[in-house]
Amino acid sequence: MSSLTIALAGNPNVGKSTIFNGLTGARQHVGNWPGKTVEKKEGVAQIRGKEIVVVDLPGTYSLTAYSIEEIIARDFIVNERPSVVVSVVDAANLERNLYLVAQLIELNVPVIVALNMSDLAKTRGLKIDPAALSMRLGGIPVIETVGNRGLGLTELKDAIAQVVENPAAAAPVLLDYGRPLEGKIKALEAIITTNTALRKKYNARWLAVKLLENDEGIIEALQAAGQSALLKEAEMVIEELEAVTGEDTETLIADRRYALIGEVIGGVLERPRAAVETQSDKIDRIVTHRIWGVPIFLLLMWVVFQFTANVSAPFLDWVDMLINETIMGWAFSLTGALGLGGTWIEALLTDGIIAGVGAVLVFVPVLMFLYFALAVLEDSGYMARAAFVMDRVMRAIGLHGKSFLPMIVGFGCTVPAVYATRTLENEDDRKLTGFLATFMSCGARLPVYVVFGAAFFGANAGNLTFAMYILGIVIALITGFVMKRVVYQSKPPAPFVMELPPYRVPTARGVFTQMWERSSSFLRKAGTVILAASIVLWLLLAIPLGADAAAPDGRDAGFNNVRAEDSVFGTLSGAIAPVFAPAGFGSWEAAGSLVTGFIAKEVVIGTMGQIYVDEAEAAPTDEAVAAGEEVEEEPGTTFGEDVGNIIVSFGEAAVLTVQETINIIPRTVNIIPGVEMPEADFLGGEEEEDTTELEAALTAAFTASAGSEQAGKLAALAFNVFVLLYVPCMVAVAAMRQEFGARWMWYQIAYTTALAWLAAVIVYQGGKLVGLG
Repeated sequence: MSSLTIALAGNPNVGKSTIFNGLTGARQHVGNWPGKTVEKKEGVAQIRGKEIVVVDLPGTYSLTAYSIEEIIARDFIVNERPSVVVSVVDAANLERNLYLVAQLIELNVPVIVALNMSDLAKTRGLKIDPAALSMRLGGIPVIETVGNRGLGLTELKDAIAQVVENPAAAAPVLLDYGRPLEGKIKALEAIITTNTALRKKYNARWLAVKLLENDEGIIEALQAAGQSALLKEAEMVIEELEAVTGEDTETLIADRRYALIGEVIGGVLERPRAAVETQSDKIDRIVTHRIWGVPIFLLLMWVVFQFTANVSAPFLDWVDMLINETIMGWAFSLTGALGLGGTWIEALLTDGIIAGVGAVLVFVPVLMFLYFALAVLEDSGYMARAAFVMDRVMRAIGLHGKSFLPMIVGFGCTVPAVYATRTLENEDDRKLTGFLATFMSCGARLPVYVVFGAAFFGANAGNLTFAMYILGIVIALITGFVMKRVVYQSKPPAPFVMELPPYRVPTARGVFTQMWERSSSFLRKAGTVILAASIVLWLLLAIPLGADAAAPDGRDAGFNNVRAEDSVFGTLSGAIAPVFAPAGFGSWEAAGSLVTGFIAKEVVIGTMGQIYVDEAEAAPTDEAVAAGEEVEEEPGTTFGEDVGNIIVSFGEAAVLTVQETINIIPRTVNIIPGVEMPEADFLGGEEEEDTTELEAALTAAFTASAGSEQAGKLAALAFNVFVLLYVPCMVAVAAMRQEFGARWMWYQIAYTTALAWLAAVIVYQGGKLVGLG
């Protein structure tokens, strides 16, 4: 670890990330804490010519080991001993935020207080004297900041530089707990001081306080270290204090901290005589309304998915052209120039890597637009309102609004959603919430919805995506309702208390940083998991199974003249395909795509890209061969022409993206019956709706398999319902096993797979019964 390290600590929603971004700029790295799935942000700040590592600790209200975030924050400060801890405080909620500051002071580390969102505090009529607060906290620096506007960052950097050079400038004054606590703390402190091993690892006073708080994490660590004598002494002290006071020691310590905080802010904070109604309060009267709150939430989600599906479409077509035409053409030219044309190397590169990985990369614009929209909602403060609004709905299934937060995380990825259940105190609530989170449509499923939506529903593709997300929520609620009455009977939900952050105007830097962090993880997966899966799939499609596997006309149907349906992959997929016939997609291609989707849901599209597109490209060749005709190759283009086409088509995609963004307004207004608002048309109606190779191949295959165009749409819808509901990817399954045990994992696998099949069959067969297919 660097000798100069800053730790940023603070409550959730205090603007800690904006301070982090302001200090580090673009020089930051996002990963996970060792052995944990909690996100770890680390960056480098240049302060007075020195490179200082900045670590953004998880948001937490205290340093008591109740949640994984609290444990990570505390253990980092205790074990890594950063040069400075910057405690980012919400100036508008000073008293509550100072509780964490008090605990940081007890760790006896250099502390700087950043009074963030000080502009918001002023709009609420609050007046804070930073100099007086600094004096009452023992002289530690207190800096006013407005992180999202970059105000106060220069002063904060100066304070950091001063403390790095002279740590004593931020040495806090220890809290005095008064009688009878203080005497017992000093008694334990004296015992700890005599123990060399403990004295080297812990601050003696802090450890004494933690023992009196009955901190489970500390007690377990001391038990593992064989410190049974100290633990027995602590138990005796606790019994004596409880006998004298009649209260448990943890409550006594918390009460004393708040009393000290009250004394601190007494001459520091001046409140207005009458409560000031803020702009956030006025907005919340509508957005969190007991009647209108849920419809507003659903409308916003609909707008998000219209934005995701339609606004991203021009760039989706551009990336598809770039990969499947330009890059694929370059690959053929390169292998031909190297004398590798027609070899297994060319087949692996084009049919395996580019076709498989490329089919997934085409949907990077879709994910980037989704993460952009979610980042805007998150930065604005609305996501916390979504959990609050859904609390009433969640209580119908015996949970509370806090359980909806992991589900919101599940819209991005199921794996962190499963781990996010650790924030729930009740074990049964954790298991049930983790179980239900798998029904939330993760970002990996989105490419499936988008490609099927564009192939079968055209301009209404966004409605399909929206319907899948809403269906996932509805299925989760129904499942929870049943499980709470069958598995978890007579267990009322815990009370739900949640802080609603003030509304803010999202910053471009914050939104684009979040968008890139989430999108880059998808790109990393494309370069590892999906690349490996594409290569393995290509091999399985190239290996024949049986003597009659070769293409009868000698055409190269795979690398080894193997018909795809007679390859190892095709044969195994064909064996399970009849299971899906009642749902309308009983082909080996669809079945095989679902199997590989267990690796990662993006691989469903990657597999289809390798199977369906190859078949579609081969079909004209079959006809030509049967007629005895020569197949004419289209004249190639030069490298310069390709580059020029890329630039021109990118510009056209940008123009169409602006047009689609504007058209969200009339499409939203036109939901109202009897209202019709014209849409923008920048290109005078001359633009054509592009169809990618995969979309065209899927339309032909599903229509042919179902027997009609309408039946093909119904089968496509049933396929998407199955993808929504069936077992999540293998990493998510592993996370469930780690968190909830093997038995719960197998219950989840069996339930989701059976439910997905049943729902898909109902959609297809039910649709046919009512005349839709």
